[in-house]
Amino acid sequence: MATPERPPRWDEQLQRRLARGEETALGELYDQLAPMVHGLAGRILADQAAAAQLTREIFAHVWEHPEDFDPAQGTLRSWLGALTHRRAVDRLRARRAAERVPGCDPQGAEAEIRAVATAARVQYVVDSLPQPLRETIAVTYYDGRTYRETARLLGISEQAAKQRMRLGLELLATELAEERARQDDTGDGET
Repeated sequence: MATPERPPRWDEQLQRRLARGEETALGELYDQLAPMVHGLAGRILADQAAAAQLTREIFAHVWEHPEDFDPAQGTLRSWLGALTHRRAVDRLRARRAAERVPGCDPQGAEAEIRAVATAARVQYVVDSLPQPLRETIAVTYYDGRTYRETARLLGISEQAAKQRMRLGLELLATELAEERARQDDTGDGET
């Protein structure tokens, strides 16, 4: 018995439209994902002008090379996040190399770049979580509260706070492991 074909996802449809040269597809993509791209670039680069420039370059790349996105490898959002992350880290490395003072420890600078990149990636993944999980992680972890305090503040049971936190951290760990595997597969495992 034949199985019906599933309808194409939004990002697959958008890729097809970009490949046909539909400018409205680029506008739609930009409206949807530019805040994420700019935010991730800004967290890594700590320079809003540089983040804006990188955001423009990322979307120019997508316009010129829509075939680089492979829907079988994940969503357009995750692909843009990985592309932004990689290019922002490269920019940060280049900037730090240009600023390097003779006699400074290059491994210390590289460790700092990795820490910044990892923190930005974690924030990106947390921002991508469903709102209840994101809110629970923010209140519990970032504000340094207990499960009981989080439950009271959010108006949920302590058990619900624990479950949300556990699920959010599991999703975070899974996404970061998948990102590490993608980096290892592309030979970009140093970030």
